Amino acid sequence: MAPLLELRGITKRFPGVLANDHINLTLEKGEIHALLGENGAGKTTLMNILYGLYSQDEGDIFVNGEKVIINEPTDAIKAGIGMVHQHFMLIPVFTVTENIMLGEEDVKFGGLLDRKKASEKIKKISDTYKLDVNPNAYVRDLPVGTQQRVEIIKLLFREAEILIMDEPSAVLTPQEVDELFKIMHILVEQGKSIIFITHKLREVMECADRITVIRGGKVIGTTTPKEADTKKLASMMVGREVELKVKKKTAKPGNVILNVENLQVLNAQEQFAVNDVTFDVREGEVLGIAGVQGNGQTELVRALTGLLAPSEGKIEILGKNTTKESPRFITELGSAHIPEDRQKDGLILAFPVSENLILNTYYQSPFSKGIVMQFDKIAENGKNLVEKFDIRTPSINTTVNTLSGGNQQKVIVAREFSRPIKLLIASQPTRGLDVGSIEYIHHRLMEKRDDGCAVLLVSTELDEIMQLSDRIAVMYRGQILDILDAKDVSKEMLGLLMAGIKPSDEMKSRAKHEENIILT
Repeated sequence: MAPLLELRGITKRFPGVLANDHINLTLEKGEIHALLGENGAGKTTLMNILYGLYSQDEGDIFVNGEKVIINEPTDAIKAGIGMVHQHFMLIPVFTVTENIMLGEEDVKFGGLLDRKKASEKIKKISDTYKLDVNPNAYVRDLPVGTQQRVEIIKLLFREAEILIMDEPSAVLTPQEVDELFKIMHILVEQGKSIIFITHKLREVMECADRITVIRGGKVIGTTTPKEADTKKLASMMVGREVELKVKKKTAKPGNVILNVENLQVLNAQEQFAVNDVTFDVREGEVLGIAGVQGNGQTELVRALTGLLAPSEGKIEILGKNTTKESPRFITELGSAHIPEDRQKDGLILAFPVSENLILNTYYQSPFSKGIVMQFDKIAENGKNLVEKFDIRTPSINTTVNTLSGGNQQKVIVAREFSRPIKLLIASQPTRGLDVGSIEYIHHRLMEKRDDGCAVLLVSTELDEIMQLSDRIAVMYRGQILDILDAKDVSKEMLGLLMAGIKPSDEMKSRAKHEENIILT
């Protein structure tokens, strides 16, 4: 019996890049098939071909054993194929119903849109698949996890049998990821089939039936969670053994580098996003800030880096009051910033790699003399940093928007680490990165800490927080509920604190006891 979907010999070339090299892939009915690979491995390109956003140079696509020609998304939809993109394709000021019926509008007598009929169909889909979406809600008012469910309903509304999910967990909290997996299993129980693009090992082990690994545009192999483990999958992805656990030396905290007292920061709605927060970070230590996204971490980091003015409180860096100072002043003190959104706040996407590497020093020698840029020095700096930080780019003159997410992050790290720094503020430094890039970023963070830098790490990834931090602060609704020694913390404790619940003394004692057992 023919598979539900079969890709045979799919090849796609871009100028100077072989993105997909004769890829073969099958999908069975009622299956979750994970497509695993590093950033830039060719996963999304392959799925964009399947969905009609690109055309293959070679190869064929078969659905239920019959060859199909897919030149555009409407061809894919007719073939029963739908795609949930990593960045959602929704209009915030429209309701859920209006978003979903776009392009599939039912018109009643008089030429008016039949919103009621569409809304009833959406409600039925939502109930069948336990998606819990209100058809009349405005998309702008929905959390990210619910917006993703709207995208899924959009595909089911069009009667898609094959659902492509491109990095579906990249923008979700841990709780939302768990909910997504439940939904995916309900979908396959109801007869749907899913191709799940990711680079997160835990996710494929948890929810996939089969796993195909792509590296450098080629299929390296297909396996199952029973036949493989995370170490084997990481090796297949990267082509070498990868350290999945961070090895770190004992911290030797020194002087206070960053001191924050009674800080209050308002968000765009003039509400307290950061409310009376006090903490410090010392040289030679990592203070991790854990919490579900949206509990004030973003506003805290923006205030610390001069991008948002606090309403109350005080910030000191190296003993100097920086509460109302500019980003340039804070940078010149010896502060570095890896921003939460690398594309919005960390890079100028239309600029080449070489110029992105000097965004915070372009006005200084040797890169400028007065108002005259020294392009030979900029190029020399670019070549040195590309080699030193292993940035995979065809050229230093390549625009940074063409690089994979991991290499874009390396550009930021190279720029921030290529000058003397005493304070590093790293916000979601590995978000959306593959296992090889995560290993790289973690090693670099530990190097800075061991060199005596004070590191403030903000992350929603609990494993990352627990592995890298020496102390852990948990934010909830704009406040720090507790600051704990990382050695005394369990995931259970952190989970409770992230939900606003203070763990009992008994739980703290049990966590410390378990840590002592591990150490002995």
